[in-house]
Amino acid sequence: MRHWLTLLCACFLPFVLWSQDPRFSQFYNAPLQVNPAMAGVSQGATRVSINYRNLYSSLLATRAFQTYAFGLERRFKAVKRDYFALSFYAQNDQAGLANYRKINVQIGGSYMKHLGSSRRGSSDQYLVAGVQAGLGQQTIGFDNLWFSAQYNTAINKIDYNADSKENFSGLSSRIYTELNAGLLWYTVFDENASFYLGAAAHHINQPAISFIVPDGDPLYMRMTLHGGGEIPITDQFSTLPAFQVMKQGPSLSATLGNNVRYSNHYRRELALRAGAWAHFNNRFNQGIGLDAITFTAIFELEGWNLGFSYDVTTSALRSSNYYRGAFETSFIYTRPDKSRKKLACPKL
Repeated sequence: MRHWLTLLCACFLPFVLWSQDPRFSQFYNAPLQVNPAMAGVSQGATRVSINYRNLYSSLLATRAFQTYAFGLERRFKAVKRDYFALSFYAQNDQAGLANYRKINVQIGGSYMKHLGSSRRGSSDQYLVAGVQAGLGQQTIGFDNLWFSAQYNTAINKIDYNADSKENFSGLSSRIYTELNAGLLWYTVFDENASFYLGAAAHHINQPAISFIVPDGDPLYMRMTLHGGGEIPITDQFSTLPAFQVMKQGPSLSATLGNNVRYSNHYRRELALRAGAWAHFNNRFNQGIGLDAITFTAIFELEGWNLGFSYDVTTSALRSSNYYRGAFETSFIYTRPDKSRKKLACPKL
């Protein structure tokens, strides 16, 4: 018989409680993770994005849930006012005593179709379609776990050298292919006014990911609906509301909130953003409830964007982690578009 407490904390959590894909609180700063159609939708022709998230270090210390992501996009002129973009995205997610890890590497592309402009040419509309294809790998270190057969009752200690009576040979790694696709529509009214709405499907092929059964436990398709925009308040202030809703198997996750942006519009002026976001989930099919509140601070300087956020736990887990949830950072560099006719894109 397995030692159920150890197995639950170190192995069972990644498969059941966290079987859905990792998420970023700053989802608007992780465009390729949200929607393949976001490739190329930026103020510059090239965009580099880096994200890092550390979840529940107050409970799991060095074995906390950690997610790293890197994205690269390059946009090109197609015909007339249409564009296309190529993208590369890599993500590493790991956690637990068993060092459960999921790595994804994807290559993608998008096409940006110009739908029209206002009569005065002050606004543009685009419809963007994007796809991603790549490989994923899941690994787990069963050797880091102990089982009841290894517990020495004579000395009341664990004998890690004893036979666990479990057979995990050749079942610690799984490689699979995956396919993602998405659509995005956006309109830009002027420099500080825009709106966008998108939908995406990840893991369309639903690959098998079980370590035990060769064709068992498919990776659930993740359906995403997201949107946002920018609303000017004054010449210096604007507000950037956004939302993201994800459904993956039995898991439902929703984040919505707002960042307020301040800028004097000087050439090298530092722009500042600050905001608050609410995250909801379905609490393991027991009804949707508030899981965390996220506070953000973002600094902008020309093409550089540096963001920090912290999740304050509001669910029942707050009594164990004392409200300490996740810390997250994001970094984005956008290389300016040097063409005469620049593409109008919304601020994310």
